Amino acid sequence: EMTGLDFVKHVRMRPEFDAVRLMMVTTETEIEQMTRALEAGANEYVMKPFTRDAVLDKLRLLGVAE
Repeated sequence: EMTGLDFVKHVRMRPEFDAVRLMMVTTETEIEQMTRALEAGANEYVMKPFTRDAVLDKLRLLGVAE
């Protein structure tokens, strides 16, 4: 078991996953948490509760949705 932040850190430690786009989806709403996730290597950050449109917007920013 690990937190989402731990997962991001572990993925980013492996060069073979450099091109993988990561979006953190969490209940954490503090700006410090978002900053930590982005600094750890998350490409986007979405806070729960979220709308379908909010997720689609983030996926578009990641280049994985049209």
